[in-house]
Amino acid sequence: MSYAVEFTQAAEDDLVRLYDYLLDRAKTLEKLYVADEAVRVIRQAALSHLSTTPYSYRKVGARSTLRELIIPFGTTGYILRFDIRSPELVLVIGARHQREEDFH
Repeated sequence: MSYAVEFTQAAEDDLVRLYDYLLDRAKTLEKLYVADEAVRVIRQAALSHLSTTPYSYRKVGARSTLRELIIPFGTTGYILRFDIRSPELVLVIGARHQREEDFH
């Protein structure tokens, strides 16, 4: 079984926010590329993992369809919150850095 993976506007906004944060902290040209790589890794992980095995990731709260995917990156990583909407669709609803407080 294969699921379509889509990002909500809120999740897309989170990716822009994370990207901008990395750009603002970049002090070298090499660090500028880290922002591009982070977003690429996040999108690739969502598409590859969530399209095949979305139920294997940790549950959030009482709903069995609301889950989180942890994506390692560098010395830390990112967390994608997603909802399995149907047998055909996984909807990514948020993204944050592991060191952020929580989803907003």
